[in-house]
Amino acid sequence: MKRKKTKIVLTGYRATGKTSVGRILAGRLSFSFVDTDKEIEKQQGKSISEMVGEHGWGYFRAAERDFLSSLLTRQNLVIAPGGGAILHREVWTELMETSLVIWLQADVQIITSRLAGDSLSTSQRPSLTGQDMIKEITAVLAEREPLYRQGSHYAISTHKPVKEIVEEILALWTTCPAKIN
Repeated sequence: MKRKKTKIVLTGYRATGKTSVGRILAGRLSFSFVDTDKEIEKQQGKSISEMVGEHGWGYFRAAERDFLSSLLTRQNLVIAPGGGAILHREVWTELMETSLVIWLQADVQIITSRLAGDSLSTSQRPSLTGQDMIKEITAVLAEREPLYRQGSHYAISTHKPVKEIVEEILALWTTCPAKIN
């Protein structure tokens, strides 16, 4: 028997709109909004850049996995995880059972443009590969797209206004089988 869907998870690469969409969506549903990166930074008392600089990506990924696990039993949430959260396959499989998972998609050019326009992006998130921005985005997207596809119930292009994306997700939530009312 399928478990009830009690939350919405917005997945996708950096700068695809997870936080922007998530905040508005949570407000519309009267759900709590959780930006996992921000919450991990609060728990650790350090920025992601500081965690990775001091302890490496493995340290951050372990904290991320543990935090995602802590959300499994919570209800009435909209969750915006970091783009790499999809790598935690065991936790992600459990999240899919209790959540409507939406993959927010954008192409390399849009992501690059959004990141270039965000002065905080590079200071808050260290490079994953050490390559220039376009090469890194291209490489990481190629690696993660199959995981996003497999780990999501629906995909939505973010090449449109945030309000339209929110309306699409609300329509999916309304028709979502096995969701809580």
